[in-house]
Amino acid sequence: MASRDELETTEKLLSAQRSRLYYLSTNRKTPFVELYASSVLSACSAEMFCYPLDVLKTRMQIQGENASKTYSNIKYSGMLGTARSIIREEGLAKLYGGVSAMVLRHAIYTGLKMYMYDTLREALIIDKDGKLELTFLRGAICGIVAGAGATLLTSPTDLIKVQMQMESKRRLMGEPPRIHNVYQALTSTYKAGGIVALWKGTLPNAWRSGLVTLGDVSFYDLSKRQLMDILNMPDNLLIQFLGAMIAGLSGAVLSTPADVVKSRMMNQPVDKAGRGLHYRGTMDCFTKLVQQEGFMAMYKGFLPYWLRVGPWTLIFWLTFEQIRSLNGDAGY
Repeated sequence: MASRDELETTEKLLSAQRSRLYYLSTNRKTPFVELYASSVLSACSAEMFCYPLDVLKTRMQIQGENASKTYSNIKYSGMLGTARSIIREEGLAKLYGGVSAMVLRHAIYTGLKMYMYDTLREALIIDKDGKLELTFLRGAICGIVAGAGATLLTSPTDLIKVQMQMESKRRLMGEPPRIHNVYQALTSTYKAGGIVALWKGTLPNAWRSGLVTLGDVSFYDLSKRQLMDILNMPDNLLIQFLGAMIAGLSGAVLSTPADVVKSRMMNQPVDKAGRGLHYRGTMDCFTKLVQQEGFMAMYKGFLPYWLRVGPWTLIFWLTFEQIRSLNGDAGY
């Protein structure tokens, strides 16, 4: 009969072997087209349910902006109050204002982000004592670089989305029309300030996207593997659900301050040279935000943001994992 020490040694060897086989299967390079298409489809599926919360979040972040006469007097009473105000004053459809820009963004950004993360993860997984492992630091690097890198290429789509989300409110307050559709928004922004104007707010947006990806991709990847070890369970629906819940909360907490700054930077008007009229840059926006509205202003819109990021992350990953399963791939 095997001793307790022998049983523990055997269990450790089996655990290491399971981990190695899991990493070998999940780290098998997914073909670019398959990974890209499944990422975009999963993201758009999540948006159909969660996009109104993004509109509410943006409206709550912009309210009280002392730098702007247009938005300084806007006072929404919480998330439900914001929703009621939009529906009553602008119509139910405005909860999906700017969704075309969001779809365009995912069609470019999400596929690139997942491909960059997948490529970096493959390169950074290490063999530690016969056990393949992605350390927290290496996983964090993968997430931050992938999120920020993809945003540097796709930031104009986020810029247009923020402006389209605020457009109906601008018109109600007597402001002249600024945006009619995605194409017009992109071309008019370029004509007004050139390439610089299209990439306005890119620094806080890249900062935010890096932190979001750290939360919703890296934390999902890392926490799912830890949960499998702790619970001694295979990669199943429960593990994926718990991993997505952890990822959604982590992403919201880490990125809300950067998201507020990004919304303010992208929504501000510009002069003929494409320079922002209210904020000189990211740090100027951050400083004025805290000085004029208090520290907690960095977490304006946190509840709808979290309620958006949490379910969004959950729907994205469960859809993504199911698509992989249908394709005969192992869990991510």
